[in-house]
Amino acid sequence: MKRRAIIKQKSTRFITYFYFFLLVYTLAALIWWGISLFHQSEIITESQQRYLRLTVDSLQHPALFQQEMARIAHEEQMRKFKYWGEGITFLLVILIGAAYVYRATRRQILLSRQQNNFMMAVTHELKSPIAALQLNLETLLKRKLDPEKQQKLLESMIAETTRLNHLCNNMLLASQFESRQYQMIKEQLNLSELVTQCVLQQQRRVHTHTFVSHIDQDVWIKGDMLTLSLAINNLIENAVKYSPKGSTVEISLHKDQAMAVVSVADEGSGIPDAEKTKIFDRFYRIGNENTRKTKGTGLGLYLTKKIVQEHRGMIRVLDRKPQGSIFEIAFPLTRDLIS
Repeated sequence: MKRRAIIKQKSTRFITYFYFFLLVYTLAALIWWGISLFHQSEIITESQQRYLRLTVDSLQHPALFQQEMARIAHEEQMRKFKYWGEGITFLLVILIGAAYVYRATRRQILLSRQQNNFMMAVTHELKSPIAALQLNLETLLKRKLDPEKQQKLLESMIAETTRLNHLCNNMLLASQFESRQYQMIKEQLNLSELVTQCVLQQQRRVHTHTFVSHIDQDVWIKGDMLTLSLAINNLIENAVKYSPKGSTVEISLHKDQAMAVVSVADEGSGIPDAEKTKIFDRFYRIGNENTRKTKGTGLGLYLTKKIVQEHRGMIRVLDRKPQGSIFEIAFPLTRDLIS
């Protein structure tokens, strides 16, 4: 894998160098032809002036001579104006085209790298729960365990299957969003109950963090229950991934004027300002799969933003003091239930 990555990196460098070589060669050729045309224009002007001196006597016909000289000078100016206009036009076309091609190529290279990281991440995400399920099943099959240990193994297996199901839902929903095939079923729903259920699910699955919730009651919005629960769970899981074990994850829901605001705060290392807009891009994760310790596919925050936008909401990330991050999502309250 590393060898393939090195080969791909060298290939990318070669393409970049070759692209800039062609661009510089094209610009140099344009400048060279421009200089040649200006030189040729000067030669034409000198030839016309020489011919005029041979055919028209400047002493006998001074007015005609001056008129012809002025005409020759005007023609030279018009040629130079045409050369400048065409040259600048070609230069702008070349630069705009080069910038567009470079931007598209760079975007494609970055997307390819992100997809490569995504495939590596998905491989790890799939292998871990599958290995855990296989180990637990073999343990149950080969050994006679007391009911308490069996119960723990079964709970662990349920947690792993839930994790697999959540991963599959993320991947499927991302594909449907990209192809615009997913149809949301929006209905009046109690966001307070939905957030409470999400917190309880995380508390049953995660025992390495403390969950603290502050949820206002009877907060109603119009939305799709499946995607909203997925978005809230993504934010909570993201807070768990990027905060140390034993820390506290705080979830709150409150009304702010005509909006219902859900916030998830963690005690992690925070997010640099330069990364705060990038983390919502598809497949994007801070760092790379070789150096990153936390699990994930780079789809969670991307899907969350998509879901929030489909509900005419807003999403943002803030710094938490003294450390950590706060993710906020806001949805319009149902008009007849705003209080």
